[in-house]
Amino acid sequence: MRILRLFSPMLGLLAAGLLHGADQPAPRTEVIFDHPEKFTDVKDAAIPTEKGRDATLASIRDFLVRETAPMIPEGYKLRVTFTDIDLAGDFEPWHGARFDDVRFIKSIYPPAFKFTYSVTDPAGKVVREGSEDIRDLTFQMRIRLDSSDPLGYEKDVLTDWAHSNLRGLKKA
Repeated sequence: MRILRLFSPMLGLLAAGLLHGADQPAPRTEVIFDHPEKFTDVKDAAIPTEKGRDATLASIRDFLVRETAPMIPEGYKLRVTFTDIDLAGDFEPWHGARFDDVRFIKSIYPPAFKFTYSVTDPAGKVVREGSEDIRDLTFQMRIRLDSSDPLGYEKDVLTDWAHSNLRGLKKA
């Protein structure tokens, strides 16, 4: 089983104690990409590169770690394992070579995620878990404040999921 675990350089430096504040706690969220080479669409162009795929996945991971941090109580741990991702939009190479790296956003290409998650308490006991298969067919109807983010639709879906499924952990 091939699993890609992406860690941002900043987190790596923190873990190594090379930045100020080396006594910072480890992130409460761990994101795992299980066989990312088989994901439906995490491409950076019509002819994708591993570097582009890894950058996209790192961006998703960094976002989830940041977004869920205030939702996960001290000592608890969230583990999210993605088994498939399909980004919003797609590449349409028939438009010509100038458009090889242009992702066309259309309603026929909604963002989708398949993943499992678990939340464990400080003793390691699972307090919440689940399996998700999310496809946002109305993604273009969302009001987006930052339309410059290439992963904005995906981040909106993940934010909604986190707020719906991680609510109430502070009281647990």
